[in-house]
Amino acid sequence: MSRRRTTFGKLQRDRDKQAKQRAKQQRRAERAELSAAAEDAPAPEVDESTVLAQLADLHAAFDDGRISFDDFEARRAELTSQLRID
Repeated sequence: MSRRRTTFGKLQRDRDKQAKQRAKQQRRAERAELSAAAEDAPAPEVDESTVLAQLADLHAAFDDGRISFDDFEARRAELTSQLRID
């Protein structure tokens, strides 16, 4: 017996599958390039005196009992992440 030839439909499905794989690889490569570019971009300049003043206000608000400890910790972590350490 002879082998059956593949149908056009099957060939087209295989081609579509390969095209989909290539598109997926391209999207992954583009995302990798964007994330690498984002990591290389310098952090925006922040006025340290403003951040320090905000930290002082935050400490005062916590000492006065106007904010909870959890809110204080979250906001403090956010502000200290803006400070540049050389």
